[in-house]
Amino acid sequence: MEYRVPTQDMKFVLNELAGLDEIISLTANDDLSTDLVDAVLDENARFVEQEIAPLNRKGDTHPAQCKDGHVTTSPGFQEAFAGFGQGGWQGLNHAAELGGQGLPKVVASCATESINGANLSFSLCPLLTDGVIEALAMVGSPEQQQLYIPPLVEGRWTGTMNLTEPQAGSDLAQVATRAVPQDDGTYRLSGQKIFITYGEHDMAENIVHLVLARTPDAPKGVKGISLFLVPKVLVNDDGSLGKRNDVWCASIEDKLGIHGSPTAELLYGSGKGEVGEGAVGYLIGKENEGLKYMFIMMNAARYAVGIQGIAVSEAALQQATSFAHERVQGQAVTGSDGPVTIAHHPDVQRMLLTMRALTEGGRALAYAAAAASDRARTHPDEAVRQSSQALYEYMVPVVKGFCTEAANEVTSLGIQVHGGMGYIEETGAAQFYRDARILPIYEGTTAIQANDLLGRKLVRDAGSVAAELVTQMRATLDEVKQASKQQGDNAQGLALIAQRFDEAINAYEQAGQYLLERAKSMLPASFLGSVPYLMLAGVTLSGWQMARAALACNQHITNQTATDFHRQKLATCVAHAGWVLPRAVAWNTSVQAGDALLPYADCV
Repeated sequence: MEYRVPTQDMKFVLNELAGLDEIISLTANDDLSTDLVDAVLDENARFVEQEIAPLNRKGDTHPAQCKDGHVTTSPGFQEAFAGFGQGGWQGLNHAAELGGQGLPKVVASCATESINGANLSFSLCPLLTDGVIEALAMVGSPEQQQLYIPPLVEGRWTGTMNLTEPQAGSDLAQVATRAVPQDDGTYRLSGQKIFITYGEHDMAENIVHLVLARTPDAPKGVKGISLFLVPKVLVNDDGSLGKRNDVWCASIEDKLGIHGSPTAELLYGSGKGEVGEGAVGYLIGKENEGLKYMFIMMNAARYAVGIQGIAVSEAALQQATSFAHERVQGQAVTGSDGPVTIAHHPDVQRMLLTMRALTEGGRALAYAAAAASDRARTHPDEAVRQSSQALYEYMVPVVKGFCTEAANEVTSLGIQVHGGMGYIEETGAAQFYRDARILPIYEGTTAIQANDLLGRKLVRDAGSVAAELVTQMRATLDEVKQASKQQGDNAQGLALIAQRFDEAINAYEQAGQYLLERAKSMLPASFLGSVPYLMLAGVTLSGWQMARAALACNQHITNQTATDFHRQKLATCVAHAGWVLPRAVAWNTSVQAGDALLPYADCV
């Protein structure tokens, strides 16, 4: 299978659902237009299809190798990353004053999805580099910004995020890496970091590590964590590279999937560099506020990982669809003169439509979140900026948690469509399944996203964002009900969307009210329902976007401007209502079982 960027659906979501025209009008870039966005997306598709996608299988079968602290990446990765940087893709959504192109986040999200769909392992490197750029742009000193951001944006250097240690997985209060201040204002770091994606590789001149560590007199727990910039190679004042720093790769992990991505164990202070013992580091911001700063990078990464879930789902969908239209087996249930392709069998159709509904529903959800972020940054009305920022912050854990969990389901269904051939590595379907499995884990597990959604979003604002979403969804529901009353071939499908969407909205509202009440008096019961609530939110909010998509497609059909794309899109929207939205009621039931389940929760 040759991966193809789904530019038609991307553009549909941008224009019909995400409000691209409004986003463009809010930017300070007078040259930005829908035509320019189309051109960027088309060129991005050409690049990833020709240069990145062909390396996906090679990365899986010929993974990165580590020898004597040096990592050699999979065949072709080095050359492809050079082309990625030269094409300006790393700087797509970064500000022009930082050397980027300053495109809206919602447009950059399309490009992020395309490269992830083409090659998930390769894309992890620029993903983390984006986070480093964003963190330095927000909290780095002017000198750090001037010295480090331009080569990162240009793709000459890459970046990493160093949080995890052997004794401290997600519990960052246990971070033990030490940072000792020096007379020259630098720090010397010593410690061990694990699971560092692209912590060592041969694709760039330098690697900029953002490292959580403790100073000698730091308070215990998360209040004593500081953030440090530690380059692999020290950087001179003029930007040239100097001595090799004392940070070394001890090994890379042998993983279930994403084989092309080197996941490193890094040793700080092993004495193997050219600077003496202890890695030279530079404090970012103030001491003991590192966790707050790191969350800038982490939140950027969490949204991007949600996009990865959508991307690998799209790739698995394309693989399964192609196979289903080629594999000849069995008679049609209505009778046929001979064997037919399995795409004619109802259950294969159900699986493919479910895969498409989850993928395209997630895409619309994620792009809507990105559009909210763009409005939060650029809208002239302060009230709109504040409400948009609150909406984006609410949606980030939903995008990350729901879209990555959906990727597990979609890639598993992709194997099922292939039957026994899906279990054979030769077909490539299994790689998507293996690659996708990390997505609900890293940058915060689904439970961590759900706890964030419940504790820091729903409870903290007393459900105000969720209540506003309910109001907006019911307005869309009224439109769908009106459209379903019109005579036409699509009335039945629109009526199904209205019915299931109505049930989902009610379930979403009830679950939120239950959790808000239990959080006051029975907190453990509410957190038993945090993941079901996140999944409920994902199902309902993606269903909202698919209902809006159905309205847009129906309007094209009414106006006789519809293409085959619009007719297939409407079919996907109806499939979402038939096979995805009903899950909302079940998730609500799970949320509200917290009282009864609480006495038994310790029996694990």
